[in-house]
Formats: sequence, C-alpha cells, structure tokens
Amino acid sequence: MSKSNDFNDENSNTSANPTFDSVLQARLSRRGLMRGGVGTVGVSLLGGMGLAACGGGDDDVVAAGSGAKADAKLLGFTAVSKSLADSVVIPAGYTASVIYALGDPLKTGVAAYKNDGTDTDYENRAGDHHDGMEWFGLGTDNKPSATSTTRGLLAVNHEATTDETRSSFFLHADGGTTTLPRPAAEVDKETAIHGISVVEVKATNGKWATVPDSAFNFRLTSLSENIQIHGPARGNALMVTKYSNDGTKTRGTLNNCGTGKTPWGTFLTGEENWAGYFFRSATDDTTRGGATANSVVSLKRYGRNAGSASRHGWETGGVDDKYARWNISQGVGAAIEDYRNELNTFGYIVEIDAYDKTKAARKRTTLGRFAHESAAFGKPVVGQPLAVYMGDDSRGEYIYKFVSAKTWVAADANPTDRITTGDAYLDDGKLYVAKFGSDGKGTWIELSIANPLIANYATYDFADQADVLVNARLAADAVGATKMDRPEWCSTNIANGEVYFTLTNNSNRAINSATMPPDSANPRVYTDIKNSSSAQNGNPNGHVLRLKEDAPGNAAVSFTWDVYVFGAESSAAPGTVNLSNLTGDQDFSSPDGLVFSPATGIMWIQTDDGAFTDVTNCMMLAALPGTVGDGAKKTLTYAATAGTLTVDTYVGKAPGEDNLKRFLVGPKGSEITGLCETPDGKAIFVNIQHPGESTAQADIATPAKYQSQWPSNAGYGAGQRPRSATIVITKNDGGVIGS
Repeated sequence: MSKSNDFNDENSNTSANPTFDSVLQARLSRRGLMRGGVGTVGVSLLGGMGLAACGGGDDDVVAAGSGAKADAKLLGFTAVSKSLADSVVIPAGYTASVIYALGDPLKTGVAAYKNDGTDTDYENRAGDHHDGMEWFGLGTDNKPSATSTTRGLLAVNHEATTDETRSSFFLHADGGTTTLPRPAAEVDKETAIHGISVVEVKATNGKWATVPDSAFNFRLTSLSENIQIHGPARGNALMVTKYSNDGTKTRGTLNNCGTGKTPWGTFLTGEENWAGYFFRSATDDTTRGGATANSVVSLKRYGRNAGSASRHGWETGGVDDKYARWNISQGVGAAIEDYRNELNTFGYIVEIDAYDKTKAARKRTTLGRFAHESAAFGKPVVGQPLAVYMGDDSRGEYIYKFVSAKTWVAADANPTDRITTGDAYLDDGKLYVAKFGSDGKGTWIELSIANPLIANYATYDFADQADVLVNARLAADAVGATKMDRPEWCSTNIANGEVYFTLTNNSNRAINSATMPPDSANPRVYTDIKNSSSAQNGNPNGHVLRLKEDAPGNAAVSFTWDVYVFGAESSAAPGTVNLSNLTGDQDFSSPDGLVFSPATGIMWIQTDDGAFTDVTNCMMLAALPGTVGDGAKKTLTYAATAGTLTVDTYVGKAPGEDNLKRFLVGPKGSEITGLCETPDGKAIFVNIQHPGESTAQADIATPAKYQSQWPSNAGYGAGQRPRSATIVITKNDGGVIGS
C-alpha cells in the first residue's frame, strides 16, 4: 500500500500527447456538474482464526460454464462478507491450506525456516512477495503433462519485499540498517529473495504439499548469471555493460509481477517496477551531456532521476560487481567499463522453461520495455500469427499488443525444445500501442522506426528499431497513445477471445488537468473518503476494461471496447461513481490480478487496494462476464474551469449478484495476487502477498504490534513474523472451484 518511499508508485509520463481523443471527446459546455456523494458500507468482522469460512453454497445445482461438472452451477457459492480479520476468508464448503511461504527450503540440506531474521541461503529458499504464478503439470514419467491433476510445478514470481526505509526488515534479526552504507550481509539476503521460483507440488490423499527435495525445484534471483538478451536489442549498444561487453546478457530478473504461459508450455514473467532499485549520482545528467541527451531523457522517462535515492541502497554494499551494478552512473571511460546501461537490461517479459532449469532464461526485447505486468495470449489459430497483450503499470501509461511474424504451427504445442520454440515466435514481430476513441472504437498503432512520428520525434532521437523497443514508452508518447489508469494484469476470455485489462487506479486523473483529464476509457474523477477524513482523489477505485478485435485473427489493427465493471463502494453515487450498480456482496476497489480459469471460464479478479482498506482487506472475486457491447453509453458531466466537461463512456451490462461475487478476503495488510489451477479446476493456487505490510520497522521485536501474524496464526511455520505465501483451495465435496 502507499508509503512515503513507495518505489512501486512510479510516475514519469509527463508527455503532452492528448489523452484518448480528448480533443473530440472532452466537450466543454455551460451545463452544470452532475455530482455524487461517496459513502461507506458496513463490515462483518470475523474472528481471529487464520483460515476462516463463511456463507453457504454447497447445494447441488445445474451446470453452467465451460469445463464445469454437470452437478455444479458456477458461482453457486454464497458471497463472503467484507472482512478486517487477520485471516483468509472463503465460502463455506471450501478449504484453504498454506503450502509454500517465504523461506521454505527448495533443496535437501537447507534448514527449516526459523522466521526470526537469522535465516540465510535464500538462493535455495522461497523468495518474498509471491505474485503471479502458473501451473505446469507433471506426469509419473517426470515429463510435462496437460492432464495431471495431482502433481505439477508452480512457477512463482517474487516481486519485492516488505520495507519501510531501505531495509527488508522482516529478513533481519534486528530489523536491519536504514542508513548508508548498507551491510553486505543484508544486501545479499535482499537481492536473493527477488526473482522467481519453481517448486514441485503434489497431492497425496487429497492433501497438497511442496516436494522440497524435487530435482525440478530452482530459483532465479536478481543476481542469477547468464540471463540472455533476445530479440532486436540483443547485441545493441544500449545493452553493453561491464558484465556483458557484447550486450547479449545480463544478471538476474527483478520485480517480477504478472505472468503468462505460452502455447508451447513455457513460463513468462513480467519485470515491473525495477527502476527504483538503481542509483545514479547527482551529477550524472551533466556527465551524460545534459537534460536533452538521449540517455538522460530515457532514464527520466523510466523514473530514474539523477541523485534520487534507490529503494534499498544495494549499491553501497561493497566494491564487488554484485553491488556496483546497482549504480548506473556514467564513468569517464567506455560503456564496457561501468554500468551506465544496466537499466536498459531490465523491464522485459522474460521467458523461462519451468521444466528445465539448465536452459538460460531469455528477455524478449521484441515485446517492449516498460513496467510489465502479465502477458496474455490471444487464441492460437493454425496459420495465423500469435498475439500477446500487455499493460504498463504506472499512472498514465499504455496498453500494448505484440504480433508475431511467425504463424502458429500446431506441432509447436508440444515441441522438443520449448525455449528455442519461443525464439521463433517472440524474437520477431511487431509491437503496437493502443489508442482509444470516444466512439467506443480503438486502434493499434505500430511502434516502428519507419513511422515518421517516431523517427522525427523531437523529444528523443531514436537510432533504430532496437532503440524503439528499449524505449517503448517514448515511442508510445510519440504516436499519441492513450494514457490509462495504471494498466495492470490482462487476460483472455476463453469463451470468446475478448481481452480484459485491470486499470487499478490513478490519483493523477483530474478534471482540469492539462495532461490527464477524464476521457472515455478512463472516465471517472471523484473523491472517495477513507476513514471518514482522508480524501482519495482521481480514480481511486479503478475499473476493468475489455476489448474485442474488429477482425478475425490476432493481427487486427482496430478494436471495439467497453468497461466491464467499475470498482466502487456499493453506497457510492450510481450516476457518477458506482456505474456498475455493485452491491455489498460484490463491491471492490483497485482491481489488479486477473485470470480466466481454463476449466470453468470463471474470471477471477484480485485486488491491491489502499482506498477501501478502512472497510475491508484486499479480496478476490469470481465473475461470469458477458460480452463487449452488452451495456450502453453513459455520459458523465463535470464542472471545469471553462464551463463543464462531458465525457461519454461505454459501460457493460451491470454484472448482478449472480455474475459477480466476492469469493475470498485476505489477511491484514495483504494483496491478493496470482492464481493458477489444476486442469480439472478442482484445486486453485492463490498468492497472499505482503501480509502485515504496514508494520513499523521499529516494532520488529514486538510481535503484538505486527499488523499481521499470518500465516503463523493459521498454524503454518515457525515464528510470528508475517510471510508472503501460496495457498491451495479445494472444495470439500470434490467439485470445481467456484461452483
């Protein structure tokens, strides 16, 4: 959640490109402002159990939805109430169990996690801040299996760590050091808990657990060697560093957030808010040639100003290269002598073969460089190119689509060499950015050096196509892409191929803003009052947008869009804020994680909220969405400096209580993020990230003052320090999840 030093709150889009056809859309008139109030709703506070169940939903009913059992109605469960308890709350008839938490061993001989700040060897333990996650089935022959329901691999992102001022304080016995220089031993722990992990999980007599001694288990951290650069930027001058004189590799992957799974069976992980981990000196702008120098423009566009503090101060851990690489100040010699270009090697979709830890991970530069969340494939069709949809999670950033040059070949669904198959589809293609129109239509604009708007862009001098991809944000600025309310996860509706995007919130959206006024796809500007006194402004509750390509096949260059649902408190004004008519069983704020179940077609929405947390902890909802265009146009009217501002938007049919229900509420201070399932839909894996995040570092020695003690209060593991963890949810009657 928001803190004074929140490096996840990057905010660097100061481009003047118009938002969302604003010239056509934002009509000024003399009509008055239609205002609506914001209220609060009641909450049922649950007891102190670590894992709780409430409501009903065990009745035998008629089937609905792709892949569901014939005796199960989707969303047949009773919605859980909002909760402020330090528990995981799920519907009656379901069981949730913790199976994989920060520090859990991944190798024989690694000691059990003491959770008191004295643990080490994090390269062989579960990392922190579990985030996006994918399932990879394993057969009894130890080979990939599309049908295995009791054994598989979980590929898990470890995005970040709980910190207040520099130190990942729960990792250190005394809370760690907040002043510079940081001790090397502390830095070594913190760099190791970032990245990804792959862990084998297995169900025995219906009980799931990890397999700590599995030969499949492995970690990639922020310092893992030989991460390959692939695509047009491979070998480019922008990638040359002291570590890689030829610009073909880098160390590690960092701030891994959303995920994806390729049609050929590999894991995709998105590098999100990585820029804040690096430091450059106060004089670095001058050294690089001044404010208009290309590298300075690029660094600032990606959130790294000269002299700004880094998130953890890792660059001060010592003289060794593993510390020096976090200081990206330009030296006096050539690029091969320092790490001036190190930032350019982060911010990509990274492909990993979860089944084979001997294969080097590959950063796919063709998919562009920005604060990546998930990567959602359009439906693969033989003979047609593949599409990958992506969002850039920062205020006012963009939605992207990649289209492969190679067309899909059915045999590639089961290749002998998975990672090389990725080369064929993800190293060559076109990257597009979205521009939304006020008429409910939109276009994909190719980010190409051949586009005169990019080639002749006055703000930045692009050298070649690799430069366009490495600086995709600047290229998108150049073509006038639509600034969005923090595009987070995206997912493809398996029923019809429509693509959904979570737009989590945007405090910069303002009526009289010169650069970010409300527009059709981001139409709301309002105030949400938190704790009866704190004003949350802009679009604090977020929304879920969806689009339908206008032509069959993944290469379409235009689309139709609407807003599936607007986040809001149920008591908020229906005409201006609660535009989706949400009730108390389905109201939510700040949608983030978004996953469609292959087994049932249910769309799972997960929240990472700060505006609604006076009423409830973060949550997960189950949805049965309709289709683009099933609702109607609505017009919002705002008082503006020059009169009134009217904004047309397109709102999907109100979901109603049968089509959108709250399924889970998490422990105190946690974000709910990441979801995958067994092929039969009877077990889902969900990540609980950073419980107890608002604990003060000064209270590290006083567990009673921790905001959360989960999952130890659920009976999992030693110590009382809160830990990010993966849970598994099953239905007591053996049915599919969400029925």
